[in-house]
Amino acid sequence: MLIRQLDITGQKLSKSEYKKLIPRANLSVESAMIKIAPILKRVKDGDETELIKLATEFDGVTPKSIRVSDDELKNALSALDPAIRKSLELAIDQVRKYHRTQLPTDSSFSVIAGGDIDRTFRAVDRVGLYVPGGIASYPSSVIMNAVPAQIAGVTSIALASPPQKENGGLPNSIILATCQLLGVNEVYAVGGAQAIAMFAYGVKNLCESADLVTGPGNIYVAAAKRSLRGLIGIDSEAGPTEIAILADDSALAIDVAADLISQAEHDEMAAAVLVTDSKDLIAKVHEQLVIQVDKTKHKERVKAALSGNQSAIVLVDSIKQGVDVINAYAPEHLELILKNSKSVSAEIRNAGAIFLDRFSPVSLGDYAAGSNHVLPTGGCACHSSGLSVNTFMRNISVIHYDQNAFNQVAAAVITLANAEDLPAHGTAMAVRLEK
Repeated sequence: MLIRQLDITGQKLSKSEYKKLIPRANLSVESAMIKIAPILKRVKDGDETELIKLATEFDGVTPKSIRVSDDELKNALSALDPAIRKSLELAIDQVRKYHRTQLPTDSSFSVIAGGDIDRTFRAVDRVGLYVPGGIASYPSSVIMNAVPAQIAGVTSIALASPPQKENGGLPNSIILATCQLLGVNEVYAVGGAQAIAMFAYGVKNLCESADLVTGPGNIYVAAAKRSLRGLIGIDSEAGPTEIAILADDSALAIDVAADLISQAEHDEMAAAVLVTDSKDLIAKVHEQLVIQVDKTKHKERVKAALSGNQSAIVLVDSIKQGVDVINAYAPEHLELILKNSKSVSAEIRNAGAIFLDRFSPVSLGDYAAGSNHVLPTGGCACHSSGLSVNTFMRNISVIHYDQNAFNQVAAAVITLANAEDLPAHGTAMAVRLEK
């Protein structure tokens, strides 16, 4: 079999036991942090020349310069296949439509007569967007990162993507064209941990430091984000992609197999999980996997992902038990292909994004559904959300008390300050009570 099968029918397991059933890919961010520490220091202490040396060492190409020129961005767009441009423009339009709905609204509340608190939202000043370019390049990730930042009102947006041998030391040409389409004109040919370090520390005469860095990447990008978190804000430590499908006997095996393969082609460590109460569906999916994997372009990569311990087909007693498995696993992408998918979706607490029924596959969300494809992985969907307009904004409280409102709460504040042995706090209140 291409993918292992687990039968947990008749078992009542705890959340932690369900989580152990489907382990994640064997990654050690801690080990990667040790490996990248010298790289972070080189970027912190170095200049553009150091970034060029790092590109030569890790990307196997020596860029003429790290900053991509305006002419190079314009040339990439002018050379873009018209069909690809049209598809990118459709995706941009869809993503803009949905993300505009995420803009928060300022509000005001009186907690006491004369004591008002306004809640207002502000975009971060500057963001660094990272777009990967290893096994594959992802112009779709340019859209998913840049559009919500622009809608949030971020005024300074920079983007980094690894230099490519095939493009003369520039990032992937479609990535550059997408940047030009979106009006992102501060673009750097730098990848991996060094890109995150460049945004965190800044590089003299090249790149200003950023307040926030977003975007997916490999384990070294994740390690750099963890190492530099605090100096910069981050969206998440994105790991290998994951798809989980909860399906009953109404699902078509040809669809299920195709969707498992679609995410498995990303990476040998990608996770593909099917949870179902239908033995018949399982048998048919196994058959379809054999047929479809043999025909797919990246079949060796797909086979490695499907046969890895992070992937499985899980037989459950019922869809209710399947929901428990999914909530414990907290997948990045979740497809519900069920007779009553809408009602079951209300029972899902932990997932990055949920795709309902046959005509909402994960591939749709990866490109043009309008939702964001930068989502929490590694079980982080139990506490984190996908990238959104809100990622690029902060809420700030604006407090205004008049004298009467102040007088009504002053004694309580002084009492609490003294109880915490912080008498100066109380004094700062008391001086305002003196006539």
